[in-house]
Amino acid sequence: MFQEEKKRYSDDDLKEFEELISKKLEDTRNELNYIKETLSKRNDSGTDNTAGNSKLLEDGADASERENLSQLAARLQKFIQQLDAAMVRIKNKTYGICKDTGKLIPKERLRAVPHTQQTIEAKLRQSN
Repeated sequence: MFQEEKKRYSDDDLKEFEELISKKLEDTRNELNYIKETLSKRNDSGTDNTAGNSKLLEDGADASERENLSQLAARLQKFIQQLDAAMVRIKNKTYGICKDTGKLIPKERLRAVPHTQQTIEAKLRQSN
């Protein structure tokens, strides 16, 4: 007989991933808060109308920068939601199981992309 394939990660493995994701969540939330503070300060500072034409150029650059920061904030918010969902899967002991194949996602992939729900093979098949 051949060895039975593991169906889920051990509690010790899940603890390792929980710590990894907790750290990523903390870092990402800090980065998001910093961006939100930066955006709110930029919105507050637009009161000086004495500079004339150079002010128009600054306003254009400022608007572009605000847009970039807003997009980054949206991506970070989505990443936080994905990490939160991964934490729920850890609590349910379903973390690391491919949603398409039911196989365990390799630890190396989970360490690199801790919120993934697919093996690389399933992800590549999906994009074809």
